[in-house]
Amino acid sequence: MANTYTKCYFQLVFAVKNRDALIKKQWKNNLEMYITGIVQNHHHKMLAIGAMPDHIHILLGYNLNHLIPDLVEEIKTSSNKWIKKEKLSGFPFAWQVGYGAFTYSHQQIDSVAKYILSQDEHHKKTHFRDEYLGMLIENDIEFKDEYVFDFFDDIKKWD
Repeated sequence: MANTYTKCYFQLVFAVKNRDALIKKQWKNNLEMYITGIVQNHHHKMLAIGAMPDHIHILLGYNLNHLIPDLVEEIKTSSNKWIKKEKLSGFPFAWQVGYGAFTYSHQQIDSVAKYILSQDEHHKKTHFRDEYLGMLIENDIEFKDEYVFDFFDDIKKWD
């Protein structure tokens, strides 16, 4: 349609099933590159990605012609198959059901990208549970505890 202009930014957040710390530092960058390829193949723009042992943050310039649930499903399904095919995890790998999707203005993109790229430092002080619940509250998203990710206190850090 002529004279239609859009620009939307989303942060996607989802966790490894049971919040197991299965994403290893040795292959985290390869996982991030693989997911970046998925995002770009669907004509979104990858702005920042940050995997932790038990969860991942993705900031993207969103292509309005592709539904968020479809994108998340594609990322989870394809990366899960890739991790298994490449035999990267010594344990059964799967992503947990559900995800968070949060919007940002153009003026917020730099700070959100820096936040995602500094996840190692951030999680030395803040647990993922507190971070995620804070995002839900900050974005005024109503939630029920039983439908939020399974959280465990003994998640291991990078080995």
